[in-house]
Amino acid sequence: MASIRLDLSRIHPEPFDHFDRLPDSVILLIFNKIGDVKALGRCCVVSRRFHSLVPQVDTVIVRVDCVISDDDPAGAASASTASDKSRHPISSIFRVFISGLFKPLQSLTQLINPSSRRLASISEEFDNETEQNSVTHHSPTQVLKNFNEIKLLRIELPSGELGVDEGILLKWKADFGSTLDNCVILGASSVVQNMNSSYDCSSACTDNGNNNNNNNNNGVENDNGSIPESFYTNGGLKLRVVWTISSLIAASARHYLLQPIIAEHKTLERLVLTDADGQGVLSMNKEQLEELRVKPLSASSASKRTLVPALNMRLWYAPHLELPNGMVLKGATLVAIRPSEQPKKEMVSEGNWVASAFEEPFGTAARMLVKRRTYCLEMNSF
Repeated sequence: MASIRLDLSRIHPEPFDHFDRLPDSVILLIFNKIGDVKALGRCCVVSRRFHSLVPQVDTVIVRVDCVISDDDPAGAASASTASDKSRHPISSIFRVFISGLFKPLQSLTQLINPSSRRLASISEEFDNETEQNSVTHHSPTQVLKNFNEIKLLRIELPSGELGVDEGILLKWKADFGSTLDNCVILGASSVVQNMNSSYDCSSACTDNGNNNNNNNNNGVENDNGSIPESFYTNGGLKLRVVWTISSLIAASARHYLLQPIIAEHKTLERLVLTDADGQGVLSMNKEQLEELRVKPLSASSASKRTLVPALNMRLWYAPHLELPNGMVLKGATLVAIRPSEQPKKEMVSEGNWVASAFEEPFGTAARMLVKRRTYCLEMNSF
């Protein structure tokens, strides 16, 4: 009988979850690849083990679904109506507006003190909550408060703050410490594709730029690298000034909103705040994050944003810029910005950091523009 029972046990072994054999380090590696805070919220309700490991994730991505005003004291009660108001995102405090994910996000707030009973109730009620169309909203600060080991944080807004007309290109990238370190802005009044071009962007990326000057003049008569007189008389210069000021305001508003997150998460080594449109990118490295903790930012008295210091700006312009991939930028403008008080020894190698601010093909556009005539401007603090 004993041998029969032994044989039966071999035929029908006890069920075993092989996933339990994975060490915590491997599961954390998987969670770090996931990154998305909503997906991690769902992972929290899977098991007690996952519930205890999620706070140790060091790479987190927060995608903001909706931007609502923070001026309304009712806050949560008026979230649905506030999202319908046409308020400018720069003057709003963004919140993560999440539909059908109340329980996973609630579990994030309970990470410190898990219990098997609570986990069971969360798992049972999650589907019911989703079916009931429940909607809740949390600021990134609230969602992230129980993550203890974040090193890389990426926050993505649903769209860029700057409302530009269709067909206009406007991109910016800004680096901040306790204040603005540098900012690069690339704009064009229109973007068209030259269907006759036989070039591709990948070859342009490996080119040293020896042929860029030839491309600058394609389709343009008497283009000697100077800004034409019409640029000053037809509103072109005024439009570029508006682009520059708007981009700086958007960047300083984003920087201001990051204060509580940076103060709370001492382990942060890199922080990126971008948008789904790819319009603007705010970036902070480890040294810049530490600088903000040691030296608090100076806030603008007029709005909820960081004070922009006095600036030195360098501007490059091309009436017609054809890129190697056939894309044509009309009224292409590149502006490189640094604080006036920044030591002059750091004001070097502009071509490198300006071109690296944008992904292709716009990095190529920046490299081509920076070879043209440079115009220097200054701007007071605001």
